Amino acid sequence: QVQLAESGGGLVQAGGSLRLSCAASKSSARANVNVMGWYRQAPGKQRELVAVITNGANTRYADFVEGRFTISRDLAWNNVYLQMNSLKPEDTALYYCNAKNSYTGATYWGQGTQVTVSS
Repeated sequence: QVQLAESGGGLVQAGGSLRLSCAASKSSARANVNVMGWYRQAPGKQRELVAVITNGANTRYADFVEGRFTISRDLAWNNVYLQMNSLKPEDTALYYCNAKNSYTGATYWGQGTQVTVSS
């Protein structure tokens, strides 16, 4: 079982920045996690992908990111980060960390961290 713990959310004014962190339990390596990423869910909306990164450091972003966010990870594959710049009120959501073994389909979620952007 992989446990994920997010941190770094908060309240920020439009145009500001936040850095989200996701700490994975040591079992993530034994679970052969090879993709980690961030998703978000706003009230009344479905959860949507924000950004993902593979163990080969390949990245993919949602169209709405528009170059404002950067996903990264440490080499030990224990922490994943999301640097968010130029935040907009529409970025307000609960942001979830996700870890996945793309071969088995095993997927793990954190509890989420709230990001609120005021106008």
